[in-house]
Amino acid sequence: MSKKVTPYQESKLNKKKQVEQMFDKISGNYDGLNRVISLGTDVSWRKKVIALVAAEKPEAVLDIATGTGDLAIQMTGIDAKKIIGLDLSEGMLAVGRKKISAKNLDGKVEMIQGDSEDLPFEENSFDAITVAFGVRNFENLEKGLSEIHRVLRPGGIFVVLETSVPTRFPFKQGYKLYSGAILPLIGKVFSKDREAYSYLSKSAAAFPHGEAFNNILKKTGFINVENKPQTFGVATIYTASK
Repeated sequence: MSKKVTPYQESKLNKKKQVEQMFDKISGNYDGLNRVISLGTDVSWRKKVIALVAAEKPEAVLDIATGTGDLAIQMTGIDAKKIIGLDLSEGMLAVGRKKISAKNLDGKVEMIQGDSEDLPFEENSFDAITVAFGVRNFENLEKGLSEIHRVLRPGGIFVVLETSVPTRFPFKQGYKLYSGAILPLIGKVFSKDREAYSYLSKSAAAFPHGEAFNNILKKTGFINVENKPQTFGVATIYTASK
């Protein structure tokens, strides 16, 4: 990122610890609030990610920054033998485990607490790796991507779904108003943590999206890098391989 953005500017904790603390605090209403904030469009974006992964017929899938496990749970529909969701926040994982149990998916999805920049897996362990709305929370983006590259098998697919900033009028102006004023207000009203949702909008604006992120992926060793803007450019799906 061009500048360091953290959830709690006055905190002396590093970004990684602040992100963990933030998601622990908002985990209880994160899912519902996400639907409101994205106007439900995040559901269709995730379906596109699932389709890209399913086309590769992977046996082992890793969903990093899995949060409450939405994407990992949806992966059960592609008949992968192993699906792991990994996240820093135990609060988010706890919500995810309840969702998994409610859907009778225990044994099909494993949720583990872990650090994306120090993955607890051997090299070439996964056929597909996904990150939905999580790479901008990495403290060291290139280190996290290098770890992902390490545990992805040669020929495997890496798919990132991340927010981005529209560049065309009037979407650029509308997005700026929404993310800068409305999003933090929604977060304050519904989550009682205005700083968290202010961070989410600021981190999206600071993230090197589009071609800039493509270049970082290439720098960390990925090939066949492509980006596909979604919904007027408010999000982007990136695909890459090893």
